[in-house]
Amino acid sequence: MRKNIPKTIMIADDEKDNRALASRILRKDGYKVITAKSGTECLRKLKKQKPHLVLMDVMMPGPPVKEVIAKIKRVPILYFTIVQMSSKEKKELRHGNVRGFVKKPISDKALLAKVKKALKG
Repeated sequence: MRKNIPKTIMIADDEKDNRALASRILRKDGYKVITAKSGTECLRKLKKQKPHLVLMDVMMPGPPVKEVIAKIKRVPILYFTIVQMSSKEKKELRHGNVRGFVKKPISDKALLAKVKKALKG
């Protein structure tokens, strides 16, 4: 019998508490988690590890998030956002492999629903 191999999710957020909370929620639901505290660290880790999904904070220090996601190929992305965004702002950020947005503060139910939807394609 084949065992289910857990999906791997990269969490890129400069705030340690957000990384810890999202990691706890996802691990509890059976996902394997990789974390990064910047876009630069995320890109570096993606060279060695291939997650099934990237959760990325919209506003982090370092290179603009648009530049970071342009370098992430073939991996779906969900953005974390704390700010209320207009439809125009969301449209500007939602291109390529971006699958949607997860609002902070993070809710277990909302995060898991968005992750499952993004992983389905």
